[in-house]
Amino acid sequence: MQPQTSSSLSRRQALWFERILALFAVANLGMVLFDVSYIPWRDLYLRYFPIVTTVYDPVKGIEPERETQKYLETVAELEKQVTATGLQSSEVKRDLNRLGTLSRRMISENPFQVANKSGTLAKIKKRIREHMKLESATDSFLRFWSQEHLTQENWQAEIGFFNSQIRPLMATNYYRPIGESGDFVDYFFLIDLPFTVLFGLEFLARTYILSRRHRGASWLDAIIWRWYDLLLLVPFWRWVRVIPVTVRLHQAEIVNMNRVRDEFYHGLASNLAGELSEMIVVQTIGQVQSAIQRGDITNLLFRPQTRRSYVDINNVNEVEAIARQLVNMTVYGVLPKIKPELEAILRYAILSAMKQVPGYQGLEQVPGLGQIPAQLVDRAVTEATQVAYQALIASLEDKTGLDLTNQLVQKFSTTLEVQLRDPENIQQLQILLSDLLEELKLNYVKHLSATDLQKIAEETRRLQRLPGT
Repeated sequence: MQPQTSSSLSRRQALWFERILALFAVANLGMVLFDVSYIPWRDLYLRYFPIVTTVYDPVKGIEPERETQKYLETVAELEKQVTATGLQSSEVKRDLNRLGTLSRRMISENPFQVANKSGTLAKIKKRIREHMKLESATDSFLRFWSQEHLTQENWQAEIGFFNSQIRPLMATNYYRPIGESGDFVDYFFLIDLPFTVLFGLEFLARTYILSRRHRGASWLDAIIWRWYDLLLLVPFWRWVRVIPVTVRLHQAEIVNMNRVRDEFYHGLASNLAGELSEMIVVQTIGQVQSAIQRGDITNLLFRPQTRRSYVDINNVNEVEAIARQLVNMTVYGVLPKIKPELEAILRYAILSAMKQVPGYQGLEQVPGLGQIPAQLVDRAVTEATQVAYQALIASLEDKTGLDLTNQLVQKFSTTLEVQLRDPENIQQLQILLSDLLEELKLNYVKHLSATDLQKIAEETRRLQRLPGT
C-alpha cells in the first residue's frame, strides 16, 4: 500500500477543517431558526415544554404581564381562601370583588395588545360568554365571580372550568419592554456574538490567503469570491444564513447539492428561455407591423433601388425572380400532375355548354350518334391541353418565348406595383396584414406560454446523462 502523499494528506486536513466549520455554521443556523420561531411558537413551548420558556424568555426580554399575573394570583388566593373559610366569608367576597374589577379592567384596557395577542383576549371573552350564556363578556365575568353563582353552582366545576379554559390562555400573555432603538429588547446577539467573531476571523484569514494564493488578485477580489460568507456576519435577516451554510455543507462534502444546483439552473434556464422567446416573437412581429404601417414593405418589394439606404447583395430583382421561379414550377411541376383534372373540368364545361344548344338533346336520342359529340369533345380537350402544355414548354425554352414570358412577368410586376401604390389598396392591405400579424402574435405567444418547458429541461438532462455526451 503506497503511503499518502503530502498533497492528499493536506487535502484531507483541509476537508476536516471545512467540516468542523460547517458544523459550527449548522449549529449557529439552528440557533437562529429557533430564535426566529420562538415568539410564534412560545404558546406551544409554554404548554408542552415549560422549561424552554423558563430558560429562553429572559433572552427575548419577556417578563410576566402585571395585570394578567395579578389576575391569576388573585384566583389562586381565592382558591386558598375558599378552602380555608368557605364561600360565604367576607375574605372570599373581597377576592371576588377584586376579580370583578380586574375582569372589567382587562376587557377595557386589553393588556394582551403589547404582546400582539389580542386574539387571545377575544378567545377568552368568547369562552366566558358561551359558558355564562350572556351577550356581554364583562357581565359574564361579573356574574361568574359572584357568591350567588358560585354558591348555586358547583364550586369545583366552575373553578375547574376557569383553570382548564381561561387560565391557560391568560398564562400565555407576557410583557416585552421596548429598548432605546424602538425595537423590543432582545439579547440573542450575545449568543450569536461568539459565532460572529469566529466566522469573522475565519473570513479575514480565508480571503487573505486567497488573495495571496492567486497572483494579481486583490483582497477585495477574494472578498467578492466569498461574498456568501458575509451573510454569516450581518446582525439582521439572520435566516439568510441558510445560503452560506448550504454552500459550506456542499464544499465540506457533507451534503451533495449537485442535483439541487442542476435543478435550479435548469429551472432558471427554462423560465428565461420562455420569457426571451416570447419577447423576441412579440418584438419581431411588432417591428414587421410597424414596417407595414409605414409602407416599408411595399417600398422594399417594388423598386427597392429607389431607396438610398437599401443594400442590394446580388443585383437581382427578387420579386421578378420569384415570379419567374413560380412560373417554372407551375409549368414543369404542377401542370403535368393536374392535367387529368384540368381535362375533366374542360370536358364538363364544354359538354354543359353544348347541352344548351337547341337540338343537341335530340341528337343524343339518335342511335349510333349519341356518343359522337362526347367522343369529339374528349379528343378535342386532350389535344387542346396537350398543345397548350407543349406551347408553354416551348415558350419557356425558346428565346423569343422566354422574352415574352419575361415581359409578362415584368408587366405583371409593374401592374401589381401600380395597384399596390393605390392609397385605398395600400390601406386595406396594411390593415389586413397588421391584423393577421396581431393574430399570429397572440396565438403564437399563447401557445408558447402553454408549452411545457419543464419537459424540455427533462429532455436536456436525459441527453446529458447519455454515455459519450
